[in-house]
Amino acid sequence: MAGKAAGFEFTVARSGEVAIRHNGLPAATLRGAAAQKFLADVEAADPQELMARVTGNYRRGNERTARNHPRNARRRR
Repeated sequence: MAGKAAGFEFTVARSGEVAIRHNGLPAATLRGAAAQKFLADVEAADPQELMARVTGNYRRGNERTARNHPRNARRRR
């Protein structure tokens, strides 16, 4: 599927902290209730997509709007 998130991985520490990495680089660290909710959700959903959403690394749907904005019109040539 085009545009599908990839390259994410996560590890869980003994303390319950969840470390999320993207392409080998630290992307986010979840602690407490956020970590527990993430671990519960990762069982039911696509882990790659969920990690993309948690880290904010996903398309927001505004690319077409920005492309059509008059400020960017001269760049389309």
